[in-house]
Amino acid sequence: MDVSVPTVDYADYTNRQLVAIPLGLLAVALGILAIATVVTGAPVALGIEFTGGTEMQIATDDSPEEIRATFDGEVHSLTPIAGQANTYQLEFQTDDADPLIEQAEGSGYDIESVGERSASFAADSQQQAIIGLAVAFAGMAILVFLMFRTFVPSIAVVASAFSDIMIPLALMRLFGIELTLGTVAALLMLIGYSVDSDLLLNNHILRRHGDFYTSTFRAMRTGVTMTVTSIAAMIVMTIVATLLGVPLLPEVGIVLVFGLTADLMNTYLLNVSLLRYYKYEGIAK
Repeated sequence: MDVSVPTVDYADYTNRQLVAIPLGLLAVALGILAIATVVTGAPVALGIEFTGGTEMQIATDDSPEEIRATFDGEVHSLTPIAGQANTYQLEFQTDDADPLIEQAEGSGYDIESVGERSASFAADSQQQAIIGLAVAFAGMAILVFLMFRTFVPSIAVVASAFSDIMIPLALMRLFGIELTLGTVAALLMLIGYSVDSDLLLNNHILRRHGDFYTSTFRAMRTGVTMTVTSIAAMIVMTIVATLLGVPLLPEVGIVLVFGLTADLMNTYLLNVSLLRYYKYEGIAK
C-alpha cells in the first residue's frame, strides 16, 4: 500500500471550506443516532452483554439453517467456532436457558457449554460501559486543556475526538454492528488514536519552529503514514478473522477502520482549520 503523503496547499481553501465536510458528516451522524434512539430506544443495537441473554455452544452436523429452525425463539447470532469442525456458538436474547437446552437435546445436539446473562446484570454492564467511555473522554479532555492551556487548540482536539466516536457509532447503526464489550473496547482505542494524531499536529504547529503550512506538512508525513498503516492492519485483521470464523475480531476491526478513517478527515480538515484560525485571526497574539 502506498502511504506517501501528498502536499496539500491549504492556502487554497478557507477555514469554512475545510470544516464543512467534517461538521456536515458529524451532523449527519448525530441525526442518525438521534433518530435511532427515538425509534428503537438506543442509538446503536445492543449485544447480549447489554441486553441479557443466553450463549450456547453446540456440536452438530446440521446446517446453520437447520439449527435456526430447531429453536422456537429467534437465534440472535450463529457463529462457527474456528478450528472446531461442526461446532457453533449460538446467542439468544432470552435469559431462560432451560427451553433452549431441551430443544437442543431433543434435536440430538451435543451441548458443550451454556451461559446465561440476566437483564439486570446486563443493564449494570451497559451503565458501566457508558461510564467508562465518559470517564475516558473526560480524562482526555482535561489532560488536553492542561497541556495547552488555551481554548482553541484544546477544543480542536476534543471536537476531533468527539467526531471520531460519533461517526463510527452512526455507521455501526447503519451496518447493524452491535455494541458489545469488544466494540466498546474499540471505541476506547479510538479515543487514544484520535488524541495521538491531534497532539502530534498541535505540537508541530504550536511548539516547533517553522511557518504554519510547513509544520502542518511535517505532522502529516508522520500522522497520515501512521494512521493509514493502522487502517491497513485493521482491514487485514478483519478479513482474516472473518475467513477463519474468529468471533468478535471482525466487528472490532471494522469499527476501528471507521474511526481511523474519520480521524484522518477530522485531524487534517477540522483540526487544521481551527489551528489556522487560532494562528492567523489574532487569537494567538
